[in-house]
Amino acid sequence: MINFKKMHGLGNDFVIFDARVKDIKLSEAQIRRIADRKRGVGCDQIVILRISENFQETVYLDMYNADGSFLESCGNAIRCVADIMMREEQVDQIVLETPVGALNCSRAENGQVTVQMGEPKLKWNEIPLSQECDTLHLPYPVEPGQPNDPVAVSMGNPHCVFFVDGSVDDLGDHGVEKYGKRYETDLLFPNKTNVEFVEVLAPDHVRMRVWERGAGITDACGSGACAVAVAAIRRGITKRKMTVTLDGGDLIIDWPSDDAQVAMTGPVAYSFEGKIDV
Repeated sequence: MINFKKMHGLGNDFVIFDARVKDIKLSEAQIRRIADRKRGVGCDQIVILRISENFQETVYLDMYNADGSFLESCGNAIRCVADIMMREEQVDQIVLETPVGALNCSRAENGQVTVQMGEPKLKWNEIPLSQECDTLHLPYPVEPGQPNDPVAVSMGNPHCVFFVDGSVDDLGDHGVEKYGKRYETDLLFPNKTNVEFVEVLAPDHVRMRVWERGAGITDACGSGACAVAVAAIRRGITKRKMTVTLDGGDLIIDWPSDDAQVAMTGPVAYSFEGKIDV
């Protein structure tokens, strides 16, 4: 039996294992079983905490999607682990090591956590895309009656951001799934992609829904919210600091300048602890 914590950030939920004392290795099949909401614990992503080889008194985050695929970055999971580690170390700041590098995390007001998510990658070969193109206007033909003219951004993982006319909620789950599935596996994205649908509510407020690569529709996506903010700022349609409203609630995203890191602030929540036989 293996101990785990169940946590979530705005409903984007995780099963978190601690492998610092005893190593834990999970196959793709085991990950899928754990993530199954009927036969397992149920979650969007799984996180395994490992000893960091580069930083003292912190951890390396080994992250996987519900389908068993490897995950480079997950903002909501990083906030949750940051809260675990800051409580454990009794500090208000900590560095976490992730597949995309070391990220600085700190306490914010009202029990929230801020993560410096790194600088966005905007060049076609950094995202990566399969062909050279303008990442601010991806080369898809305009199709009436559906989302068009997306932006590509990498926050350590790829994102395809659509700004929609009218209310993003008019898409419904059917529309998010239809277009999310279509673009997640589009050949322009060799590593597949997360897909965001965005409505601009005000210069400092956007509403987004997300189809996460390897997980489907989720209540929130921290790296996706960062990518949305970067895309909106690059398009010149928002201010540099904004509220991003997701299905599960609000994140505050701040990209102070083009050469700065993107800061994400939001809540964390502990659901329960348990043991599972994998």
